[in-house]
Amino acid sequence: MNLTVTNDIPDEMHEGMIVTYAVTPVLMVKLNWVTEITSMNPPTSFIDEQRFGPYKFWHHRHCFREIRGGVEVTDEVHYMLRGGLFATLINDLIVRRRLKKIFEYRATVLSEKLGVMEKPPPNSADGR
Repeated sequence: MNLTVTNDIPDEMHEGMIVTYAVTPVLMVKLNWVTEITSMNPPTSFIDEQRFGPYKFWHHRHCFREIRGGVEVTDEVHYMLRGGLFATLINDLIVRRRLKKIFEYRATVLSEKLGVMEKPPPNSADGR
């Protein structure tokens, strides 16, 4: 999606922080995207929500859980596209797959930078 942050970001995130991006979601159409950090719950999660951009609605919770040997990163994303019934078709054909690829890419980058953890042994109660 050629996502590029277009504003200065402070060293530490905080509630109310605005992040602006240039993004190219489809067919070389460049759009501006503005999100706000609406909730901080260090060290377990934070939420960003779209204020302006390509989605009708965007709510993204980033979750972090300490596990044996590292941190598990998961995401909860709720979104809605503009365009009524046409949006359902676009979501099924393009957007859902693109979002999946974006999060797979992030997982790959995290693995390359931080390493891949071994899975806990069988019968481990909680992986710690």
